[in-house]
Amino acid sequence: MEVEALLCVVVAVLACGLLWVWDSAGRMETPRQAGLLEVGSRALLVIAHPDDEAMFFAPTVLGLVRLKHQVSLLCFSAGNYYNQGEIRKKELLQSCDVLGIPSSCVMIIDNRALHLEGKFPEGCSVLTLQSVNVLRKYLSLLDLPWSLLCTKDVLFVLTSEEVVQAKKAMSCHRSQLLWFRHLYVLFSRYMRINSLQFL
Repeated sequence: MEVEALLCVVVAVLACGLLWVWDSAGRMETPRQAGLLEVGSRALLVIAHPDDEAMFFAPTVLGLVRLKHQVSLLCFSAGNYYNQGEIRKKELLQSCDVLGIPSSCVMIIDNRALHLEGKFPEGCSVLTLQSVNVLRKYLSLLDLPWSLLCTKDVLFVLTSEEVVQAKKAMSCHRSQLLWFRHLYVLFSRYMRINSLQFL
């Protein structure tokens, strides 16, 4: 990953994930296009914890991989709250492999004192995951028509094969698969649909 991509990171990432997409050849016409449909574009997914990539962003990652993007991931924590940091790092790498992100494109920064500048490189667009209310969050596929009407920017919807892949990625996080997470995997829209907004 390039240093300038890392400098894009803002403190807001600790509360939610961010996605930077930029065109590797600098051919973008407008910031909103952000290389989203261009083959060979690059994307950086920034998350707070291992398992966020599968729990919240599997539709985005698989959608970008489907569009032949080069996806990298930056994680701001090893998830060591219960002294499981090393386990969770391995689980993150396994999950990323299932989602199509090579381990060479995954970086884990485990530094509580880290604060980077909020400057974005030229030609870089930033998207955030759209939050939804609890009812919509657990209606899963029943939420699709509403998402199609309400999403103004970018929408990723998984195919049935990709849903299986997303569930497989989440199953890599064995240390986090408590009973309620199994329910989450079954019913959460974030395992099937991602609505992203330009920041």
